[in-house]
Amino acid sequence: MSNRKQQQGFSYVEVLIASVLIAVALVPAMDALQSGMLSASVHQTLTRQYYLQVRKMEELQAEPFILLLAAAKTAANSSTAGTYSDAAGTADRNLVYIALYDADANPFTITDADKDADNDPYTGDTANLLWIKVMIEGGSTQGLETLISR
Repeated sequence: MSNRKQQQGFSYVEVLIASVLIAVALVPAMDALQSGMLSASVHQTLTRQYYLQVRKMEELQAEPFILLLAAAKTAANSSTAGTYSDAAGTADRNLVYIALYDADANPFTITDADKDADNDPYTGDTANLLWIKVMIEGGSTQGLETLISR
């Protein structure tokens, strides 16, 4: 047998090195955890906004066409939020854009505005299709769009 004693635990240097390695590995792990928590919050916000847009779009699709046509006349173009938009100051406010759509090279123009000679560009052959877009004010630039016909 040898006179050496069997080692009974870790030396001070070993404990110090292990502590430093744990501390160095912990920093990126905490950054990853923070990113994961932040992305969950962002996902929750975007999901809530999406379903608010879907609800508003379904409300619009249930409206009589004649009322939507009147809203398109009031808005007068595809970049003006219409009367179906939520009230100003509402959290996650839906902006609603409604415009006449005539399916030519520039779908928001009316090539023959008075085809039926009644001086109303929103009647006649071009008044059968409306473009509707719903998007969240100040949110992403994506929104829901659809076409509604008479």
